[in-house]
Amino acid sequence: MPLTAKQRERFRALAAEIDGIDLDVYARFERDPLEPIIGLGKANLRIGFFGRDPGREEVRYQAPFIGAGGQLVRKALYRHLYGDELPDFEASQAVGEHFFWINTVPYKPVGNKAWSMKVKRHFHEVMNEVLISRWDGQHLITLGREAFLWFGIDRPKAERDRLEAFWKSDERFTSSIDVTLEDARGESRTFTLHPLPHPSPLNQTWYTRFPGLLEQRLEQLNVRPDNLTL
Repeated sequence: MPLTAKQRERFRALAAEIDGIDLDVYARFERDPLEPIIGLGKANLRIGFFGRDPGREEVRYQAPFIGAGGQLVRKALYRHLYGDELPDFEASQAVGEHFFWINTVPYKPVGNKAWSMKVKRHFHEVMNEVLISRWDGQHLITLGREAFLWFGIDRPKAERDRLEAFWKSDERFTSSIDVTLEDARGESRTFTLHPLPHPSPLNQTWYTRFPGLLEQRLEQLNVRPDNLTL
């Protein structure tokens, strides 16, 4: 389900107010640096992925989770659904249509460094609204610490502490936690978070283990070709 015109304009206005968007990469690919890169998808998709922010390839293709880390995710999804290796880039794009995609800040930062808490807060209200209003699913596989702890932004200290404690647990990549979000309109939703490490090739601690951990999550969530929608 795409952004509403009002949501899109809010993102563009907010992006115009910050520094740190990688303007050189947007210029290289002749892309608009104010246009948000959010994958979204159909509202009735059962499983969603929540990541950090776009990289170079995401700017090039104007689609999220399509670069090196995203390809690791998509290869695992294809293997799980079809029992075969991902044949080509087009197949990686197609398999993504079965899942909902969203992230903390929909703009590529300079140097691919995580956006500051100030910038994440800057976009939090509208991203919160998008997550609540544009998707009917409940189960979110979060990718990395930044994505997981986003769900504590502007929440009571007790809730932030609960999320921090969960992230420090040795079971964080095999267990799950419920969080309730509320947007500025008073709408609220409860989501179940299923954390995984960030799939970046630079994450040497977890990169080689990531496919197996994602496969375990997909098994837990009973992801099958005939069970992808609500």
